[in-house]
Amino acid sequence: MSAPKAGAGARALRTRLGTLAGVLVLGVLLWRTGTGPLLGGLRRIDGPALLAALGIGLVTTVCSAWRWSLVARGLRIRLPLAPAVADYYRALFLNAALPGGILGDVHRAVRHGQSTGDLGRGVRSVVLERAAGQLTLAVFGVAVLLTMPSPLLTGARQAAPIAAPAVLGALAVAVAVRRNRVPAPEGRRGRSTMLAEAREALLSRANLPGIALSSAVVLAGYLAMFFLAARVAGSGASVAVLTPLAVLALLAMTLPLNVGGWGPREGVTAWAFGAAGLGAGTGLGVAAVYGVLSFVAGLPGAVVLVGRWYAGQRAERSGTTAVPHPQPHPHPHSQPQPGPHPQPHPGPHPQPQPGPHPQPHPGPHPQPHPGPHPVPAAPHPAPGGTYPRSPPAEADPPP
Repeated sequence: MSAPKAGAGARALRTRLGTLAGVLVLGVLLWRTGTGPLLGGLRRIDGPALLAALGIGLVTTVCSAWRWSLVARGLRIRLPLAPAVADYYRALFLNAALPGGILGDVHRAVRHGQSTGDLGRGVRSVVLERAAGQLTLAVFGVAVLLTMPSPLLTGARQAAPIAAPAVLGALAVAVAVRRNRVPAPEGRRGRSTMLAEAREALLSRANLPGIALSSAVVLAGYLAMFFLAARVAGSGASVAVLTPLAVLALLAMTLPLNVGGWGPREGVTAWAFGAAGLGAGTGLGVAAVYGVLSFVAGLPGAVVLVGRWYAGQRAERSGTTAVPHPQPHPHPHSQPQPGPHPQPHPGPHPQPQPGPHPQPHPGPHPQPHPGPHPVPAAPHPAPGGTYPRSPPAEADPPP
């Protein structure tokens, strides 16, 4: 089996395993809490909540597309904002509609690379853009979880005396192994190139302010969507209480072990709400409402998907009908077809021989034998194709 086929098989296996893990998580949750909290939260969704979700989704999508265009510019790839917004909407819809939660981003990366003629840079622009968002979430999440009261902070304080030595030992082993390993020159050059591109795309003076601002707005939009879902599901907790729970839910959503985004998010949210004393059923309802609102926020991507498919179909049909018909001129090597006028130069006489006055040799004198005095044409040519000569006495001298 070739390397590309093996890689494709491994990716397909990971997608199936992730889908199976998401189904198992949802099954355990419904078995433990029942369908009441889930359905109760979904029944509370109304029109204003859907419109608010569309508005929040518009802000976050435009800012995410702006961040992507900045990263692409850092990689010397031109990506206007309007096409970036459309592609980002399509990727969000595919992420929510397909298993794994990342197939839309994969599609976005491949299509962008193919459209620019550089598949590697196109894929790296999407990877770096997503890495910028995840890095922002990680930094904010660590700051929130270490400074604000949360179930994770309480559990971390209890487990710190046991976990700290283990973590330090693992880090020491990793550092020792890395120092003793001799990297290959090709791998070293490849990593150096990737690091240089990452610095130029994310940390350059021209891109860093825009990427930081767009990432902050996107993260604020995700938190606002979670707070909206909590209010719709009936939770009366304050923003200070909900913020660490929202961070945990957002971190769980980064795991590719879901069914269209469903799975770990519901499990972590139910656990966090239960540990915070708000009820695991309430957490499940909030996560379910968040999933529906996020799906609605990405629905413009379905419009983009259908519109581009229809445009492609129209372009294909127009390209097919615009093909010119073959010219009626015969092939240079083909024989002339029989017909009433087989001559290349039609005229009133279809016979192969010209009319009663043929000029076999063009010139100023149409007679076959030019001279100062044209000879009257004979009524009929001789069988050999020549005209009879006049009597010698009256003939003109030869030229």
